[in-house]
Amino acid sequence: MHADGAAAPWTTTEFTGRLRAVTAARYHDRHPFNLRMHQGELTPAELRRWIASRFHYQRHIPVKDALILAKLERPALRRAWLRRIRDHDGTAEGEGGIERWLRLGEAAGLGREELWDASRVLPGVRLAVDGYVNFCRLSPLAEAVAASLTELSAPDLMRTRIAAFETHYPWIEPAGLAYFRTRVGQGARDGEEALALVLERARTREQQERAVAALAFKCDVLWALLDAVDRGGGRGPGGADDGGAP
Repeated sequence: MHADGAAAPWTTTEFTGRLRAVTAARYHDRHPFNLRMHQGELTPAELRRWIASRFHYQRHIPVKDALILAKLERPALRRAWLRRIRDHDGTAEGEGGIERWLRLGEAAGLGREELWDASRVLPGVRLAVDGYVNFCRLSPLAEAVAASLTELSAPDLMRTRIAAFETHYPWIEPAGLAYFRTRVGQGARDGEEALALVLERARTREQQERAVAALAFKCDVLWALLDAVDRGGGRGPGGADDGGAP
């Protein structure tokens, strides 16, 4: 406790542990829909609905990163963060994470225009994505970056997902899994870089607690998105459940 009555900041080890504890307990790898996906229990229509709904999130990743980029005051930090936008948008047509997700959709039988058609997005998915983008727009830098720390758990999820798709959904061409393969390395790198930035910027106990809350909010966003997908049978791209035929 400081002389002014404020709680003392957590040590770097304590703060890091609390951040990692959030994803350990609340990351969406535990969501029933993801569990069903990884156990091979989704119908083709359910899988297509998830791919299409998740694309609405994927297409907004560089938007939220641009909002965070605008908060960075030093050129070196902006150059490092700009790489995230390039990773998703690419540096030329036909490159980047968004392109790889479109190819995943095509491998699952979804057309590109169908994926880009925002009018087909489930309302719950739209609200979740808008909430995350607006959080990054309106929050201080440390909190906006802390919300991205779900990346710390992403590499393990990508490995699990690759194995699940190869085992249970062989009707999706292996080339369609390129997004997941690429994100194993990118997610690990991005998560560690973002963690270092949060540890540097969140110095007071209040700032640290708000960073932990920001990460919990992001976990809620991802969970809410899957809630919407899980309950959205027959709505949005992918159509009604078809009983299992690819």
